[in-house]
Amino acid sequence: MPAQPDDKELLQIFKHPDTKEQGFTSIIKKYQEKLYWHIRRIVIDHEDANDVLQNMFIKVWNGLQNFREDSQLYTWLYRVATNECLTFLDQQKRRSAVSLSDVENGLSNKLRSDTHFDANRLEWKLQLGIQKLPEKQRIVFNLRYYEEMPYEEMSRVLDTSEGALKASYHHAAKKIEEFILNN
Repeated sequence: MPAQPDDKELLQIFKHPDTKEQGFTSIIKKYQEKLYWHIRRIVIDHEDANDVLQNMFIKVWNGLQNFREDSQLYTWLYRVATNECLTFLDQQKRRSAVSLSDVENGLSNKLRSDTHFDANRLEWKLQLGIQKLPEKQRIVFNLRYYEEMPYEEMSRVLDTSEGALKASYHHAAKKIEEFILNN
């Protein structure tokens, strides 16, 4: 089995008119699953995650030609995915004309309605604790805890200082710990 091309090679394939679609398909194959789970942890619902992922890849298709390669492709893709999640959550809030806490409660309710949900299991308590976090802390926590993304990389994805991200992660971890211990 031949080795998968690295990101620079994939970008070269994409930027050539004859192989643009092949390059894009290869980028999707390489990153689709990781991006799906990143998105799913933010929007919770499988169908919503698929919709956000699809919208994100449309934005990538339209914007990749202008990607300057100032950062890694992976970093840029995560930034586009995160922004699409935030846009999706904003649209949900506006559409339902409810407060942020109502949307967050809705995410918790979606999690509780999952057929595999068991409130006594630690991983479910962790997920419920994560859903109680403010949006920005939730994203920082997910990127650090699940993706094991270094703060330097996260700083480029979220366009926030490393110090602010470390503080945000610390506060998120404390809130989740308190939630797990008290529920």
